Amino acid sequence: MSVVAIVAHRTRPAAAVLAGQAVEWLEGRGHEVRVPVEDATAGLTDRTWPAGELVRGLDLAVSLGGDGTMLRTVDMVAPAGVPVLGVNVGHLGYLAAVEPEAMVDSLGRFLAGDFTLEARMTLQVEVPGLDPVVRHALNEAVLEKVVSGHTVRLRLVINDEEFLTCAADGLIVATPTGSTAYNLSARGPIVSPGHRALVVTLVSPHMLFDRSLVLGPDETVRVEVLDGRPAVLTVDGQDLGPLGPGDALTCRSGSHDAHFVALGRPRRFHQVLKAKFRLADA
Repeated sequence: MSVVAIVAHRTRPAAAVLAGQAVEWLEGRGHEVRVPVEDATAGLTDRTWPAGELVRGLDLAVSLGGDGTMLRTVDMVAPAGVPVLGVNVGHLGYLAAVEPEAMVDSLGRFLAGDFTLEARMTLQVEVPGLDPVVRHALNEAVLEKVVSGHTVRLRLVINDEEFLTCAADGLIVATPTGSTAYNLSARGPIVSPGHRALVVTLVSPHMLFDRSLVLGPDETVRVEVLDGRPAVLTVDGQDLGPLGPGDALTCRSGSHDAHFVALGRPRRFHQVLKAKFRLADA
Protein backbone atom coordinates (compact mmCIF):
# COMPACT_ATOMS: atom_id res chain seq x y z
CA MET A 1 0.00 0.00 0.00
CA SER A 2 1.24 3.48 -0.90
CA VAL A 3 0.38 6.82 0.70
CA VAL A 4 -0.52 9.57 -1.77
CA ALA A 5 -1.36 13.24 -1.14
CA ILE A 6 -3.73 15.07 -3.47
CA VAL A 7 -3.21 18.84 -3.75
CA ALA A 8 -5.84 20.44 -5.97
CA HIS A 9 -6.37 23.98 -7.24
CA ARG A 10 -8.89 25.47 -4.83
CA THR A 11 -11.15 27.26 -7.31
CA ARG A 12 -11.02 25.22 -10.54
CA PRO A 13 -13.93 22.76 -10.85
CA ALA A 14 -11.89 20.55 -13.19
CA ALA A 15 -9.28 20.08 -10.47
CA ALA A 16 -11.95 19.05 -7.95
CA VAL A 17 -13.36 16.49 -10.42
CA LEU A 18 -9.89 15.04 -11.00
CA ALA A 19 -9.28 14.90 -7.25
CA GLY A 20 -12.42 12.80 -6.83
CA GLN A 21 -11.35 10.47 -9.65
CA ALA A 22 -7.86 10.07 -8.17
CA VAL A 23 -9.25 9.29 -4.70
CA GLU A 24 -11.68 6.71 -6.06
CA TRP A 25 -8.99 5.01 -8.17
CA LEU A 26 -6.35 4.96 -5.44
CA GLU A 27 -8.58 3.84 -2.58
CA GLY A 28 -10.19 1.23 -4.80
CA ARG A 29 -6.74 -0.37 -5.01
CA GLY A 30 -6.01 -0.19 -1.30
CA HIS A 31 -3.86 2.93 -1.22
CA GLU A 32 -4.16 5.67 1.41
CA VAL A 33 -5.10 9.17 0.29
CA ARG A 34 -4.32 12.37 2.18
CA VAL A 35 -5.53 15.89 1.47
CA PRO A 36 -4.07 19.09 3.00
CA VAL A 37 -6.51 20.39 5.58
CA GLU A 38 -6.78 23.77 3.84
CA ASP A 39 -7.88 21.99 0.61
CA ALA A 40 -10.76 20.05 2.14
CA THR A 41 -13.84 19.86 -0.05
CA ALA A 42 -17.13 18.02 0.24
CA GLY A 43 -16.47 14.31 0.34
CA LEU A 44 -12.79 14.62 1.27
CA THR A 45 -12.95 16.08 4.79
CA ASP A 46 -12.25 12.70 6.42
CA ARG A 47 -8.94 12.48 4.54
CA THR A 48 -7.47 15.81 5.64
CA TRP A 49 -4.09 16.12 7.35
CA PRO A 50 -2.40 19.17 8.87
CA ALA A 51 0.62 20.42 6.94
CA GLY A 52 3.12 19.32 9.58
CA GLU A 53 1.94 15.71 9.46
CA LEU A 54 0.96 15.36 5.81
CA VAL A 55 4.42 14.24 4.63
CA ARG A 56 5.01 11.60 7.30
CA GLY A 57 5.29 8.28 5.43
CA LEU A 58 4.18 9.93 2.18
CA ASP A 59 5.20 8.23 -1.08
CA LEU A 60 3.85 10.69 -3.65
CA ALA A 61 2.15 14.08 -3.95
CA VAL A 62 -0.15 14.72 -6.91
CA SER A 63 -0.61 18.35 -7.97
CA LEU A 64 -3.86 19.10 -9.80
CA GLY A 65 -3.74 22.62 -11.20
CA GLY A 66 -1.32 24.98 -12.87
CA ASP A 67 2.21 26.03 -11.99
CA GLY A 68 0.95 27.85 -8.89
CA THR A 69 -0.45 24.61 -7.49
CA MET A 70 2.83 22.87 -8.32
CA LEU A 71 4.75 25.51 -6.38
CA ARG A 72 2.44 25.06 -3.39
CA THR A 73 2.81 21.28 -3.54
CA VAL A 74 6.59 21.45 -3.77
CA ASP A 75 6.68 23.82 -0.81
CA MET A 76 4.74 21.27 1.27
CA VAL A 77 6.60 18.09 0.40
CA ALA A 78 10.04 18.80 -1.11
CA PRO A 79 11.83 19.24 2.26
CA ALA A 80 10.83 15.64 3.07
CA GLY A 81 12.10 14.34 -0.29
CA VAL A 82 8.61 13.39 -1.52
CA PRO A 83 8.29 13.34 -5.34
CA VAL A 84 5.60 15.35 -7.11
CA LEU A 85 3.47 14.25 -10.06
CA GLY A 86 2.07 17.31 -11.80
CA VAL A 87 -1.23 17.11 -13.67
CA ASN A 88 -1.81 20.22 -15.76
CA VAL A 89 -5.18 21.83 -15.08
CA GLY A 90 -3.76 25.26 -15.84
CA HIS A 91 -2.78 27.27 -18.88
CA LEU A 92 0.95 27.33 -19.68
CA GLY A 93 1.87 24.45 -17.40
CA TYR A 94 5.66 24.55 -17.59
CA LEU A 95 6.02 22.35 -14.51
CA ALA A 96 3.26 19.76 -14.85
CA ALA A 97 4.21 16.80 -17.05
CA VAL A 98 0.83 15.04 -17.33
CA GLU A 99 -2.44 16.07 -19.00
CA PRO A 100 -5.72 15.26 -17.19
CA GLU A 101 -6.70 12.38 -19.45
CA ALA A 102 -3.44 10.58 -18.58
CA MET A 103 -3.70 10.99 -14.79
CA VAL A 104 -4.97 7.51 -13.92
CA ASP A 105 -2.49 5.79 -16.23
CA SER A 106 0.31 7.90 -14.74
CA LEU A 107 -0.66 6.93 -11.20
CA GLY A 108 -0.61 3.27 -12.21
CA ARG A 109 2.82 3.60 -13.76
CA PHE A 110 4.23 5.34 -10.71
CA LEU A 111 2.86 2.73 -8.34
CA ALA A 112 4.29 0.00 -10.59
CA GLY A 113 7.73 1.62 -10.43
CA ASP A 114 7.72 2.68 -14.09
CA PHE A 115 9.09 6.20 -13.64
CA THR A 116 12.20 8.29 -13.14
CA LEU A 117 12.79 11.32 -10.92
CA GLU A 118 13.94 14.69 -12.17
CA ALA A 119 15.80 16.77 -9.57
CA ARG A 120 15.34 20.56 -9.58
CA MET A 121 17.47 22.97 -7.58
CA THR A 122 15.67 25.09 -5.00
CA LEU A 123 16.50 28.53 -3.61
CA GLN A 124 17.07 29.24 0.07
CA VAL A 125 15.93 32.73 1.08
CA GLU A 126 16.96 34.09 4.47
CA VAL A 127 15.45 37.28 5.89
CA PRO A 128 16.25 38.20 9.52
CA GLY A 129 13.11 39.37 11.27
CA LEU A 130 10.67 37.22 9.32
CA ASP A 131 9.00 34.16 10.83
CA PRO A 132 10.33 31.77 9.73
CA VAL A 133 13.67 33.37 8.91
CA VAL A 134 14.46 30.83 6.17
CA ARG A 135 12.15 30.06 3.23
CA HIS A 136 12.67 27.83 0.20
CA ALA A 137 11.54 28.51 -3.35
CA LEU A 138 11.39 26.50 -6.54
CA ASN A 139 11.10 29.56 -8.80
CA GLU A 140 12.29 32.81 -7.31
CA ALA A 141 12.52 35.51 -4.70
CA VAL A 142 11.43 38.97 -5.85
CA LEU A 143 12.04 42.30 -4.15
CA GLU A 144 10.08 45.06 -5.87
CA LYS A 145 8.58 48.50 -5.45
CA VAL A 146 5.43 49.05 -3.46
CA VAL A 147 4.24 52.34 -4.95
CA SER A 148 3.31 52.45 -8.64
CA GLY A 149 5.21 55.03 -10.63
CA HIS A 150 8.19 55.03 -8.25
CA THR A 151 11.34 52.97 -7.90
CA VAL A 152 13.12 51.29 -5.01
CA ARG A 153 16.84 51.72 -4.25
CA LEU A 154 18.71 48.44 -3.78
CA ARG A 155 22.24 47.30 -3.06
CA LEU A 156 23.36 44.00 -4.61
CA VAL A 157 26.16 42.12 -2.84
CA ILE A 158 27.67 38.96 -4.36
CA ASN A 159 29.83 36.69 -2.21
CA ASP A 160 30.16 39.44 0.43
CA GLU A 161 31.45 41.97 -2.11
CA GLU A 162 29.30 44.91 -3.23
CA PHE A 163 28.46 44.66 -6.93
CA LEU A 164 26.15 47.63 -7.53
CA THR A 165 23.53 49.97 -6.17
CA CYS A 166 20.64 51.06 -8.31
CA ALA A 167 17.14 52.42 -8.55
CA ALA A 168 14.81 49.92 -10.21
CA ASP A 169 11.29 48.54 -10.19
CA GLY A 170 12.71 45.46 -8.50
CA LEU A 171 15.17 42.59 -8.52
CA ILE A 172 14.65 38.86 -9.10
CA VAL A 173 16.82 36.00 -7.83
CA ALA A 174 15.66 32.89 -9.69
CA THR A 175 16.54 29.23 -10.05
CA PRO A 176 16.87 27.67 -13.51
CA THR A 177 13.31 26.38 -13.08
CA GLY A 178 12.19 29.92 -12.29
CA SER A 179 13.97 31.36 -15.31
CA THR A 180 10.77 30.84 -17.35
CA ALA A 181 8.59 32.62 -14.77
CA TYR A 182 8.86 36.31 -13.76
CA ASN A 183 12.51 36.31 -14.86
CA LEU A 184 11.39 35.61 -18.43
CA SER A 185 8.89 38.48 -18.33
CA ALA A 186 11.72 40.77 -17.20
CA ARG A 187 13.76 39.65 -20.25
CA GLY A 188 16.10 37.50 -18.21
CA PRO A 189 17.80 34.43 -19.71
CA ILE A 190 16.07 31.09 -20.21
CA VAL A 191 18.13 28.45 -18.37
CA SER A 192 17.66 24.71 -18.72
CA PRO A 193 16.24 23.37 -15.43
CA GLY A 194 18.95 20.71 -15.33
CA HIS A 195 21.51 23.40 -14.53
CA ARG A 196 22.35 24.57 -11.03
CA ALA A 197 22.69 28.35 -10.94
CA LEU A 198 21.39 31.57 -9.43
CA VAL A 199 19.90 33.96 -11.99
CA VAL A 200 19.86 37.63 -10.93
CA THR A 201 17.74 40.00 -13.03
CA LEU A 202 17.03 43.69 -12.47
CA VAL A 203 13.49 44.81 -13.29
CA SER A 204 13.46 48.09 -15.27
CA PRO A 205 16.68 49.49 -13.75
CA HIS A 206 17.38 53.21 -14.05
CA MET A 207 20.95 52.69 -15.21
CA LEU A 208 22.88 51.65 -18.32
CA PHE A 209 23.73 48.21 -16.91
CA ASP A 210 20.60 46.13 -17.43
CA ARG A 211 21.96 42.63 -17.97
CA SER A 212 21.15 39.53 -15.96
CA LEU A 213 23.81 37.62 -14.05
CA VAL A 214 24.02 33.81 -14.09
CA LEU A 215 25.99 32.82 -11.00
CA GLY A 216 27.32 29.50 -9.79
CA PRO A 217 25.38 27.30 -7.36
CA ASP A 218 27.92 27.88 -4.57
CA GLU A 219 27.64 31.67 -4.67
CA THR A 220 25.52 33.88 -2.43
CA VAL A 221 23.43 36.93 -3.27
CA ARG A 222 22.46 39.60 -0.76
CA VAL A 223 19.97 42.34 -1.64
CA GLU A 224 19.55 45.30 0.72
CA VAL A 225 16.87 47.97 0.65
CA LEU A 226 18.50 51.40 0.84
CA ASP A 227 17.11 54.70 2.05
CA GLY A 228 13.78 55.81 0.70
CA ARG A 229 10.80 53.66 -0.15
CA PRO A 230 10.20 50.13 1.14
CA ALA A 231 10.09 47.09 -1.14
CA VAL A 232 7.78 44.10 -0.94
CA LEU A 233 9.25 40.59 -0.82
CA THR A 234 7.56 37.76 -2.73
CA VAL A 235 8.81 34.15 -2.62
CA ASP A 236 7.24 31.81 -5.18
CA GLY A 237 4.21 34.07 -5.41
CA GLN A 238 3.70 34.39 -1.65
CA ASP A 239 3.69 37.99 -0.42
CA LEU A 240 5.85 38.08 2.72
CA GLY A 241 5.39 41.78 3.37
CA PRO A 242 7.51 44.90 3.02
CA LEU A 243 11.20 45.30 3.76
CA GLY A 244 12.27 48.78 4.87
CA PRO A 245 15.57 50.65 4.58
CA GLY A 246 18.37 48.55 6.02
CA ASP A 247 16.49 45.26 5.64
CA ALA A 248 18.02 42.60 3.41
CA LEU A 249 17.58 39.10 2.10
CA THR A 250 20.27 36.53 1.36
CA CYS A 251 19.81 33.89 -1.33
CA ARG A 252 21.79 30.71 -1.94
CA SER A 253 21.22 27.21 -3.29
CA GLY A 254 18.61 25.34 -1.29
CA SER A 255 19.53 22.61 1.17
CA HIS A 256 17.27 20.17 -0.70
CA ASP A 257 16.09 19.57 -4.26
CA ALA A 258 12.56 19.24 -5.53
CA HIS A 259 11.83 15.94 -7.30
CA PHE A 260 9.41 15.66 -10.21
CA VAL A 261 8.04 12.37 -11.48
CA ALA A 262 8.91 11.72 -15.13
CA LEU A 263 7.11 9.01 -17.09
CA GLY A 264 8.39 7.41 -20.27
CA ARG A 265 10.71 9.44 -22.42
CA PRO A 266 12.04 12.45 -20.47
CA ARG A 267 10.60 15.78 -21.57
CA ARG A 268 13.20 17.73 -23.51
CA PHE A 269 13.28 21.28 -22.22
CA HIS A 270 13.70 22.93 -25.61
CA GLN A 271 10.69 21.03 -26.94
CA VAL A 272 8.59 22.18 -23.97
CA LEU A 273 9.59 25.77 -24.75
CA LYS A 274 8.78 25.28 -28.41
CA ALA A 275 5.31 24.00 -27.57
CA LYS A 276 4.55 26.70 -24.99
CA PHE A 277 5.68 29.51 -27.31
CA ARG A 278 4.06 27.86 -30.33
CA LEU A 279 7.24 28.10 -32.35
CA ALA A 280 6.82 26.81 -35.88
CA ASP A 281 9.29 24.59 -37.72
CA ALA A 282 11.35 26.36 -40.34
